[in-house]
Amino acid sequence: MNRLVMNFLVTEGYIDAARMFETESGTPPGVDLAATTDRMRIRQAVQNGDVEEAIDKVNDMNPEILETQKGLFFHLHQQRLIELIRQGKTEEALDFATDHLAAQGEENPEFLAELERTISLLAFEDIHSSPVGELLGAEQRQKTACELNAAILHSQCQEKEPRLPFLLKLMLWAQGQLDEKCVYPHIADLATGALVETGGGDTAMTH
Repeated sequence: MNRLVMNFLVTEGYIDAARMFETESGTPPGVDLAATTDRMRIRQAVQNGDVEEAIDKVNDMNPEILETQKGLFFHLHQQRLIELIRQGKTEEALDFATDHLAAQGEENPEFLAELERTISLLAFEDIHSSPVGELLGAEQRQKTACELNAAILHSQCQEKEPRLPFLLKLMLWAQGQLDEKCVYPHIADLATGALVETGGGDTAMTH
């Protein structure tokens, strides 16, 4: 369990918590936490809208990441275009799209569709309430940041996703399958680990 917790802290970038957990539990992180700090700075740069800084830092860390992953390379440039549009820099946004994204769109129909969707923001006076206004939301930045974070983890031979959330989802799914079939100690609260006996859809004593 300690290894699962440490895996979650490292993968999600909770460096201070990982160091504290290592001290308290004696569980080694298994990776260079300094490199993890660099990875989280890159992720945060994208989440802050500073895509150029993120690209520079990734290339300093490992230029092969962007050289070998065309989808990620396109999405980072797409995010940069979105940030220019957000700032009202219309001419600069159009020039950027022409110089950095048009060729990629010509080579890949999916990229072209995403580029056209992004450029369509310029057709609306109120871009935030436009039909494609979600591109300006925090979720879009988060999506791009997560894609970049996963690529960095892969380049460092680390898992792209922490194991703990997956195992918890798997456990809840398994409990759902068993609930109608047998009586067993059912974890009712993941935070406390409280157990209840269930069976046939009924709930009995809490432990």
